[in-house]
Amino acid sequence: METAARTGETAQTLDRGLRLLHLVADAPGGLTVTEAAHRLGVGRAAVYRLVGALTEHGMLRRDGEGRLRLGVGVLHLARRAQPLLAEGALPALRRLAEQAGATAHLTVVEGGEGVALAVVEPSWTSFHVAYRTGSRHPLERGAAGRAILAGRSGAAGPISTSGELQSGAYGVAAPVLGVPGLEASVGVVSLTPLDVEVVGAQVTGAATAITTALT
Repeated sequence: METAARTGETAQTLDRGLRLLHLVADAPGGLTVTEAAHRLGVGRAAVYRLVGALTEHGMLRRDGEGRLRLGVGVLHLARRAQPLLAEGALPALRRLAEQAGATAHLTVVEGGEGVALAVVEPSWTSFHVAYRTGSRHPLERGAAGRAILAGRSGAAGPISTSGELQSGAYGVAAPVLGVPGLEASVGVVSLTPLDVEVVGAQVTGAATAITTALT
């Protein structure tokens, strides 16, 4: 009986800690302990205990005003998860690259920028764009970043751009929606103009396949 009770308490504490992390992650300006306690439906003392444990592991921190914010430990976990994301997306990216005859990529948000997490080049084309994994760019420029911004409002349709990141390059991308905690897009980049209707459908299909693979 006592062991079961302790197990139940541990599970409840873990659940509250995870919920607290999600609350802080969804609050751009951070949260006060009082706000966190209200949203969790617990007392301030319980929140202080959670904050103490999560801060010790680097998952939370207190800013100069005492507001709760995510800690660098979250970034560490995110980086460890990136290879798993890339692996899950590769089959869809390979199909997309072959279908479109263009370089396919999965782009994720990191530090307010778009980062190419996985890149697959087509096997049958004479020329194609060489797009380096790890390349960074502002979200406001290029199809990949613009698709991520569109996805924040729930838009799922493809976005096309021309010459925004590199002169003479054309891009089509769509947001990857429905994966908790992930802001990403999948797209292609080409040296020649792309048929947005045809390639847009291929890109959107790849985004759906990646969502399925990661959930």
